[in-house]
Amino acid sequence: MRRLRISAISYLNTAPLMWDFEHGEAGGRFDIDYTLPSTCARALETGDADIGIIPAAAYTSVPGLTVLPGVAIASRRPVRSILLVSKLPVEEIRSVALDTSSMTSVALTKILFAKWLGGGRTFKPMAPNIDRMLAECDAGLIIGDPALQIDRSRYITLDLAEEWIRYTNKPFVFAFWAVRQQALREAPQSPDLAELFQQSRDHGLESASLDQIIREWAPRLGLEANDVRSYLTEGIYYYRRALPGGAATVLSLCG
Repeated sequence: MRRLRISAISYLNTAPLMWDFEHGEAGGRFDIDYTLPSTCARALETGDADIGIIPAAAYTSVPGLTVLPGVAIASRRPVRSILLVSKLPVEEIRSVALDTSSMTSVALTKILFAKWLGGGRTFKPMAPNIDRMLAECDAGLIIGDPALQIDRSRYITLDLAEEWIRYTNKPFVFAFWAVRQQALREAPQSPDLAELFQQSRDHGLESASLDQIIREWAPRLGLEANDVRSYLTEGIYYYRRALPGGAATVLSLCG
């Protein structure tokens, strides 16, 4: 019987979630592919992956998924890895380049402008290169590791998770693990996936594990160790206690 295929995200914020798959026995039980958030959803939809850390905004658009409970990539405070970057004040922005790596953050950007920041903006999908984005648009949405590397002293920036929380008084969920129901039927002897992924998260957030993640990722991203630690322990919240019931709920389910 074939091994289940995992589509994971190649960003710092997933490193604790993948701990047992990269450092324990769990990795030998799955085929793992690292990609971008938007590509994870497509891999589940096409059947190229069985389990994926799916963007929250994609959940209702991919049929036949079951959410693995308890684990999320979410935020209850400023997160620093989902930024609107501009050289203009928000009220003067008329065009926004949208990071093609993202689905949930793109949806968040459009919601914030439509409901609270003022409508009438135009949006253009672009690769996450802030210089090119700002050459063609007034502002750019940047997510993940590229956002953490932005020199915020050079630009006007909005932390969009912080904006969501400020306007809604609710936390923001970026992504969570989902599995194709058909894959579960094809692999009836599979382990308790929920427990497996929760344990991997728990092991990845242990002090020694975080120390190792920080040693590996800080030089890779050109960040200070303390900035990486605060991002993983304060900016990101890795728990979810409820199942999403729809697209609107997905954006605020956490804690």
